Formats: sequence, structure tokens, C-alpha cells
Amino acid sequence: MSSQRVAVFRKSVFNAAHRLYRSDWSEEKNKEVFGLCANEHYHGHNYRLDVKLIGEIDPETGYVIDLKILDTIIKKEIHERFDHRNLNLDTEEFKNLNPTGENIIVVIYNILREHLPVKYDLQIRLWETDRNYFEYPAG
Repeated sequence: MSSQRVAVFRKSVFNAAHRLYRSDWSEEKNKEVFGLCANEHYHGHNYRLDVKLIGEIDPETGYVIDLKILDTIIKKEIHERFDHRNLNLDTEEFKNLNPTGENIIVVIYNILREHLPVKYDLQIRLWETDRNYFEYPAG
């Protein structure tokens, strides 16, 4: 039988606050570039994370991956780390990295990638709002 590569998906939601700004820029320049997102009192989002794994179906289990395992990794490594946190103040990952959607998704991807076997292709989508989302890797 030829290989059967299947994509499986798991959705997760977390809530986090952030502020987009550069400390080496003036308040005026931060507001000009980042608009309301530069608010010194921060603002929050209900982020939705879609995790897509692609792999071979295991002939013994019929699974690509047991989705309970994927869910546990997402809860432990992403949800517990970022949910109900101020990304700028409460996380090591964004102490010196502007928590834009683009940077957040790359950080999340790298965290998940190190906890998943290399046999899986990984792609994630991060929804910041109903109208704004990011995909990594792109394509």
C-alpha cells in the first residue's frame, strides 16, 4: 500500500495582553507606527491557535497522532505559558521581542516543533481577531 499522509488539526484558544512598541523609539513614533496597539496600558486578544500536523497513518492505531497527545502538548507548552498573561511583562519569550502576531506565531511554532517528532510536518495558524490571522510556515 502506498503511503497515506493525512493532515490532522487541533484548535486551542488563549487570552493574552500585549503592547506593540520599541523602547528605542519615542512615544510619538511608536503611536505613529503601531497606533492603538502602542497603548501604554496594553490591550488584549482572544487568540485562536490552529495546529496542523501532517504525517503517515500508523497501521496499528489508524492515527497520524493521538489528538489527546497533541492537545496535552498544546496545553502544557502554549496555553499554560501564555494564557491570561501579559506577553511583554510575564513571558521570557517577549521580554526583548515585540509581541506582534508575526513574532508570536514564530515563537509558538518553535516551541511546538521541539516537542513533536520530526516525522510530522507542522503548520500553524494564529487568529488575533476574526479578521487578522497569521500562518507559519507561510505557503
